[in-house]
Amino acid sequence: MPPRAPLFPDREHRLGLAELGALGRRRTLWGLALAVILPALVQSAIVAAGYRNLVMILLLQLAAAVAVAAIGGIWPAVVAAVVGMLLVTWFSTEPVDSLVVASPEVAAELVIFLGVASAVGLAVGAAARRYEQAARAQADARAMAELARGILGSGGSIVDFLERARAALGLRAVTLIDRREPETAQAEAPGWEVVASVGEAPPVTPAAADGAVAADERYTLLAGGRMLEPADLRMMQAFGAYLVAIRQGRQLESSREANRRLEEGNSIRTSILRAVSHDLRTPLSGIKLSVSSLRQNGVDFSPEERAELLATIEDYTDRLSVLVGNLLDMSRISADSVTPLLRAVRWREVVHGWPGAGQARVQDRVSAAAPAVEADPVLLERVVANLVENALKHAPDSPVELEAGVGGPGPEGGRLTGELRVVDHGGGIPPDQLLAVFNPFQRSGDSGDRAGGIGLGLAVAKGFVEAMGGRIEAEQTPGGGLTMRVILPLAEPAEPAEPATDDGALPPSADDGGLPPSADDGALPPSADDGGHSPSVGAAP
Repeated sequence: MPPRAPLFPDREHRLGLAELGALGRRRTLWGLALAVILPALVQSAIVAAGYRNLVMILLLQLAAAVAVAAIGGIWPAVVAAVVGMLLVTWFSTEPVDSLVVASPEVAAELVIFLGVASAVGLAVGAAARRYEQAARAQADARAMAELARGILGSGGSIVDFLERARAALGLRAVTLIDRREPETAQAEAPGWEVVASVGEAPPVTPAAADGAVAADERYTLLAGGRMLEPADLRMMQAFGAYLVAIRQGRQLESSREANRRLEEGNSIRTSILRAVSHDLRTPLSGIKLSVSSLRQNGVDFSPEERAELLATIEDYTDRLSVLVGNLLDMSRISADSVTPLLRAVRWREVVHGWPGAGQARVQDRVSAAAPAVEADPVLLERVVANLVENALKHAPDSPVELEAGVGGPGPEGGRLTGELRVVDHGGGIPPDQLLAVFNPFQRSGDSGDRAGGIGLGLAVAKGFVEAMGGRIEAEQTPGGGLTMRVILPLAEPAEPAEPATDDGALPPSADDGGLPPSADDGALPPSADDGGHSPSVGAAP
């Protein structure tokens, strides 16, 4: 059952006499003018028509007073009732052309007319005022609803929020200030710090503002341009409530992001400690054992045995270099401190610039005409090296294919991209694990005979690619295996293709920032990283 409406409004919602007449200065002036003109026009028409029915004459004057009340409110309606009574007394009551009323009954009718006309004017004026308040409240509600939709939909800045508030209230300027408590006991008043402001000549202190509303115990909204009415103050308070909600939401999001980073950092540190306990200790133990064997005075090693022990030392040293390099790279990526030096780089430069590029199992199908991409050549060589060794390790019995081409537009219709595909035909991985291969310390079974690693190769590759403004994706190779796609924006403007050498391959360049070619037989340096499709190659930074 719906609640019953009260007969009379609550005390705080009742209209006073001052509010009944507050329909705007322009409307009041129009009402006063009509309060004189309209009754005179009605009486002139009655006199011209020779009409003598006093009751109908009073009703016509009452209609004129009601029309004046609808336009100007209660006070012009009272004026119209008085003017109409005087005109009726002068022109339509005996004796005519006199304000004297001979009949007591007619005098009573005139008094009743004046009271009824004033009461009707009061009711019509109150209705007009209520209508004006309802229209203003509806406009305020529409503005607040539009503001809420804009805030929730766009997540704009505080400046955008203040601009919306300024436009909705028709102000010259709006300022958000932050209350700063006095730092010493001798300070008499708190200070104010401007958080954001919009408009022309925005106020910076409550004393300089035309209106001020406290959003909460800390933030205050200042208005400049005109004095704020009670309805404007209520709307400013609503804006302040939205502002507090926005700032609290952003602080919560910032805290959530900080907690997420701390959690990731703790996870990485825990994984590093676990890795150090085995993956770094194993090569150190091998180096220690080999060096101790060589230093034994009572043992005479043959040249072949001595060479084998030295090769073991070199092998484990290379593994340590790779592991430490990947740990340092992952630390830089986690701290967002990777600053790439971007320039136009061709895929051929990178493919032929990393150690081990001449391996027989690596089938280079990258065309010299492939367009240049915007990248850091040193970081990109590390990416390619990690991806190729990952493919070699997990597809030991099949070749690894390198292909390059032009991709589609970037995210949200951005500039065109170029991509390099590293394709292997090994065992592959399940579709639900394609994204997990890029997680730090992600490890799976190793297909080769190398020792397990700490699983940072693909994580480092992904971090470097994203730092250069690109992305890296993993997908299943048709027929089995794994395909890694490195996608980077094309360089602008595109450089002309470099001529190929006689054997179709560009010689490694020493001035492009790439790594120098290996001086050995082209084999990849030994790695202690199994990676689970997460190996690591390349020199440590």
